[in-house]
Amino acid sequence: MDSDKDGAGFTLIELLVVIMIIAILTAIAIPAFLSQKSKSYEASMKSDLRTIASEVESQNVDKTDYTAVFWRTASTVAASGISISGSGQVVGSSTSVSLSVGNSITWVGSTVGSFCLKASSAKAPTKFFWFSNIAGGLSTTACTS
Repeated sequence: MDSDKDGAGFTLIELLVVIMIIAILTAIAIPAFLSQKSKSYEASMKSDLRTIASEVESQNVDKTDYTAVFWRTASTVAASGISISGSGQVVGSSTSVSLSVGNSITWVGSTVGSFCLKASSAKAPTKFFWFSNIAGGLSTTACTS
């Protein structure tokens, strides 16, 4: 037997095939990972929006007038365009809420019997969610009051 032909190891072709397979798997995995990251930002916006909407609803049980809902501080009645973000925000007379990092909730508007909130995130700048008690809750469609 010729010892040069029985050498252990991989040929250059075999190594290139393995590298190509790894490259293909990586090309498939990276977009899937980025999609999951985007979904997590959207989930945090939805969660914050539901939390704030729940606090607004709780306050309205006593007042029965969404135009009198306190927002941002206990002494400021909600007005169109006012946003809250970060931690230690006040909704209602004394309920302190904290939003996920980068998220903000904007008071779009209200009437005596309805309200509309909008969630946005610095981490997902092109995605928005709205919450309207009249339109059935959480939606990707803009509401006005």
